[in-house]
Amino acid sequence: MSKQRARNGAVLTVSAGSRGGRGWAVLLVLCGTIFLEGSDVAMLAVAVPTIRADLGLTTGTAAWVMSGYVLGYAGFTLLGGRAADLLGRRRMFLTWLGVFLVFSTLGGFATSGWMLVAARFVTGVAAAFMTPAAMSIITTSYPAGPRRDKALLVFAGVGAAGFSLGLVIGGLLTELGWRWVFFAPVFLAAAILLAALRLLPPEVRPGSARRGYDLPGAAAAAAAMLLFAYGIVRLEHGGEGLGLTLGALAAGAALVAVFLLIERRAEVPLVRLGIFRKAAMVRADVCALLFLGAFFGFQFIVTLYLQELRGWSSLQAAIALIAMGCDAVLAPALTPRLVRRYGTGRVILGGFLLAIAAYGLFLPVGLDWSYAAMFPSLIIAGIAFALAYGPLTIAATDSVDMDEQGLAGGLLYTFTQFGAAVGISAVTAVYGITASGTDGSPAAALDAYRTALAVPVAMVLLGAALSAFGSREAERR
Repeated sequence: MSKQRARNGAVLTVSAGSRGGRGWAVLLVLCGTIFLEGSDVAMLAVAVPTIRADLGLTTGTAAWVMSGYVLGYAGFTLLGGRAADLLGRRRMFLTWLGVFLVFSTLGGFATSGWMLVAARFVTGVAAAFMTPAAMSIITTSYPAGPRRDKALLVFAGVGAAGFSLGLVIGGLLTELGWRWVFFAPVFLAAAILLAALRLLPPEVRPGSARRGYDLPGAAAAAAAMLLFAYGIVRLEHGGEGLGLTLGALAAGAALVAVFLLIERRAEVPLVRLGIFRKAAMVRADVCALLFLGAFFGFQFIVTLYLQELRGWSSLQAAIALIAMGCDAVLAPALTPRLVRRYGTGRVILGGFLLAIAAYGLFLPVGLDWSYAAMFPSLIIAGIAFALAYGPLTIAATDSVDMDEQGLAGGLLYTFTQFGAAVGISAVTAVYGITASGTDGSPAAALDAYRTALAVPVAMVLLGAALSAFGSREAERR
């Protein structure tokens, strides 16, 4: 087994799943990384209004504090995933976890908007390299089957828990001072880094790395993803600067064409184009884009409703939304049993159907809805996430060869990051277009929120249709 894995470019010389307590310790360290990434994003989302007031930032600069991270993450995830395969998963994991730690520290000492945006961009780039590396360490360390599936479900569940708990933790830390939102992840990252240095075994240097690197392909891919991410983020501005938005998207599409030409001719391509013939992987990635886009779009519009229309504080809104964090318990406890009994495809479809119900139940939201009226949507949305996200991770990596697991992880996280950006940008754009030209009354704002909520509903409806098709195909096979 070890010789075969060496030929396939696997990182770990010892399977993490075969050493009992040590294997679970390695999984805990890797899960700590995804918890760090999820909580870091959530904490900053809560703190941005306070940061804006303290540093006197403009609305545009405050928005780019969040968008800078998205640009870095979405722009480099594909490159980060493949770098793990070519340069070593352990090496990439440790290196970029260190970069994450350093730039989170610098963000905490920032005194101006541009410093914050730059720190968040590089932090996003670091996450783009370390997160696919962490997931590919799991998929190459556990044999395909129930044990790997459970490990991936735990990994996905911990990431969701990080985001849910990060909302509350961010609210508490912001009360102490917004700089703690940057410093708290530093302590967690340092603990993970020390544990990883001790627990992650030495790696076998991948043989493909000795034959050179596809630097032109890497540059084209990163530039294309950056332009796409920039164009999608700018959709939030609606008609303002529409030419620049369309220009960025068109330039991104042109660079994708250049990238494909480079990959066809490269001796060691960054992305082996044949991987896109794996229909199950591509379908899982697209479904993940739709599901994550709907989830974050729904959460974003509900947060606006609670804080802007109802006047709730950021901490009150965060505590209200923690019901959606039930997936942190259900993903590792319930989802593996459902996957074993019904199969990955049916569980994913069930998650989409529950998401349709959750978002649809919130459509008639009123000006004076009680929390009891909102709770069914929030708890069902959390259950839907528990059912869909982990199994989508399994489906996106299950059919991929061992030496391309990093690439598969990079593709998955590229799709999920673009999904989150599309979901938030789409609901923001729809809300802005609907609200413009109204009298600004609470009733008009409520109508705009309801219209924007149709976006996540449409996304999960499309995802449900796609996953149902995939489930039927799997049954035929």
